[in-house]
Amino acid sequence: MGLGGWVVTFMLRVRKASPYDAGISGTGFWAGMAAGRASLGFVTERYGERLCVSIYLAICIALQLIFWLVPQFIVSAIAVAFLGFFLGPMFPGGVMMAAKLLPKHIHVSALGFAMALGGTGGTVFPFAIGAIAAKRGVNVLQPIILALIAVVAMIWLSFPRIRKRE
Repeated sequence: MGLGGWVVTFMLRVRKASPYDAGISGTGFWAGMAAGRASLGFVTERYGERLCVSIYLAICIALQLIFWLVPQFIVSAIAVAFLGFFLGPMFPGGVMMAAKLLPKHIHVSALGFAMALGGTGGTVFPFAIGAIAAKRGVNVLQPIILALIAVVAMIWLSFPRIRKRE
């Protein structure tokens, strides 16, 4: 997602943070991402991907709104760290959902394709955000990230329900 790549620039230019503080906020995002994958994976496994990822996405939308609309550095830094935390289990949750929805005989090729597509999105979106920010300013980061999270939520909620195994 473009947020991890642009948070330092956003904090420097928009929140007027020092270079050190802006760097720490970027580190907070990535540390939150790692901590979320490590800890929320157990929660997600226990209660199910569909429910948990839906809740994580709702929390991410709220955190993104706080990050965007509260113009204080410390609030933004905390919000972006928690954004990383709740975005962390999204990719593994998506992989698990795909594995449950797809027939076993196409798991390797389908999941490989999905991961390649995800990696492509991970390079295309930051580049596109950078191109837009070069024209319009780094302020465009927040509504774009909010829109991306909302699109992910709509796609996630469009997946069919999976029956629990007995």
